[in-house]
Amino acid sequence: MAGTFSKIKGAIQLLKTIDFDKLGKLSEKVDLQKVMDGFSKLDDNQLKGLMKMLNSGGGKKKELPQINGDFYELHLRLSEEERAIQLKVREFMEREVQPIVNHYWLRDEFPFELIPKFAELGLCGVTYKGYGCPGLPFLMEGIIAMEIARVDSSIATFFGVQSGLAMGSIYMCGSEAQKQEWLPQMHEFRKIGAFGLTEPEVGSGAAGGLTTTAKRTESGWVLNGQKKWIGNAPFADVTIIWARDLDDGEVKGFLVRKDTPGFEVEKIKGKMALRIVQNGLITMKDCVVPESDRLEHANSFKDTAKVLQMTRAGVAWMAVGCARGAYENALDYTRKRKQFGKPIAAFQLIQNHLVEMLSNLTAMQSMVYRLSELQDQGLLKDEHASLAKVFCSLRTRDIVSKSREVMGGNGILLDHNVARFVADAEAIYSYEGTKEINSLIVGRAITGFSAFV
Repeated sequence: MAGTFSKIKGAIQLLKTIDFDKLGKLSEKVDLQKVMDGFSKLDDNQLKGLMKMLNSGGGKKKELPQINGDFYELHLRLSEEERAIQLKVREFMEREVQPIVNHYWLRDEFPFELIPKFAELGLCGVTYKGYGCPGLPFLMEGIIAMEIARVDSSIATFFGVQSGLAMGSIYMCGSEAQKQEWLPQMHEFRKIGAFGLTEPEVGSGAAGGLTTTAKRTESGWVLNGQKKWIGNAPFADVTIIWARDLDDGEVKGFLVRKDTPGFEVEKIKGKMALRIVQNGLITMKDCVVPESDRLEHANSFKDTAKVLQMTRAGVAWMAVGCARGAYENALDYTRKRKQFGKPIAAFQLIQNHLVEMLSNLTAMQSMVYRLSELQDQGLLKDEHASLAKVFCSLRTRDIVSKSREVMGGNGILLDHNVARFVADAEAIYSYEGTKEINSLIVGRAITGFSAFV
């Protein structure tokens, strides 16, 4: 009898916990008898697993790890001042550039309103000493390039042309008067620079095949020829033009000012990559440049190569930034996108792709950190910069491809940013020396044999 009363008491307590309205609605959707029969056949472990699954949906939201492409925490090698600069650039890019970048990229236009905001950062010509420039280590130049490219490679290219190629040519090859005239203004973005080396028919063969000519006359130097793919050229105040002297056959550098007679720039249209970068086709017809605007210390292609060596390291960093931006956007997407009732980041194959991306990214970051250390120690050689450019631009292609893959069809939409990284990676892969040219530079260094011709 006591057992019967105990069962009745238990049944009454159970009935108090049942919401009969919900039970009625549930019975309209499922066969409750079959559900009860199914539950009665489960063992203890199966019941515990079922209850764990049911409880997971109603508890507090799962706290996910922070999205961080710096998996080995390499930023810890920076000083407090350097880390503060890195975070300042990151905050600027996320606040000022991220909201507008897809708009301008799609329209093949440049956001000129950003130029005075870049000036406020005070970081243009970051490694140069004097002339208003901060004189920071080469490592910081790389960090800045990475942080800009992490949001957009086009803006990183604009900054790299201004701060690296254009200002670098003047800083390394210009006279003191030329440095005083141009560097402070370019540091503050009051003047914009461009770098004219590549030609319509001469890219990789620039060392010995430039067709743009320079002839010394009583009125100055007369330049004739064309330059192609010149970033910033359509709106630059000054363009560094590299031309072959008809008298001695050597390559020399010239400061060609905007609106110089015989100097015309046509914007290149129809690009699939780096669409924000305004590239120009430059045509020079009897363009006269005074002797005072010839780069005093640019007397052979070896001087040009010094500038390229310095900036090639920055392009490797830019590749890292492009890859990091793609990886972080893809990771964020996979944690939010749900299929089959859970985030796709919870699936094994997606995690495998993400780990492969992160592995390549971490190797790239470790390489460029060491590359900049060599540069700061005065030990950088052409082959060091070339190896980093080869490896980083190649691995970037892999990372952006997998980033697009894990996003499925949404990966081709600009809304999710990765499509832009996929396209821009193709340009980074080719400029500042193709994979083949940079491989031959490294190959010559390790074998002792030149295979260029």
